[in-house]
Amino acid sequence: MRALRVGLLVALSACLAAAEEPVSSFTAGDFKFAVPAGWRSGQPSSPMRKAELYVPGPEGTGKAGEALITVFHFGPGQGGTVQQNVDRWFGQFDGDNDANGAATAKETIGTVPVTFARARGTFQSGMPGQPTTPLEGQALLGAILESPNGDVYVKMTGPSPTVEKAEPAFVQMIRAACGG
Repeated sequence: MRALRVGLLVALSACLAAAEEPVSSFTAGDFKFAVPAGWRSGQPSSPMRKAELYVPGPEGTGKAGEALITVFHFGPGQGGTVQQNVDRWFGQFDGDNDANGAATAKETIGTVPVTFARARGTFQSGMPGQPTTPLEGQALLGAILESPNGDVYVKMTGPSPTVEKAEPAFVQMIRAACGG
């Protein structure tokens, strides 16, 4: 019996270690993303997510200061239009998004049409259609990479200072995935 318990503990430890090993890159749809230095990857909390990344906050803030990046790819013709996704992202923030600086910008990187979106304010955290938790002082930075094989949706949410500091690395990650 003791040998069985030891064997289970060793197997569990190996599984936990594998789940925490840093991933330096991942693929979603037609795009390969390099994980920026200092960010960590985690096991996606949903089968719909292709990747989850965690961006550290200011020193001393721990998990409360982290931003979360989620990456989705549903396949050709799935996941809604670019505008529907931007509207849904902005709808996760309370109040007047325009007054809070919500904006989009569209550009072509290499041959890939990309729409960037940003918003900030009180974020309603939670799954669509489920109860949400209002989180004040939050920001969103998103990118939608268009592809005939299905768009890829990359969304970072978290405390405004963390998201704003991570923006250059986020944009570079998107540009590199698009070959730009």
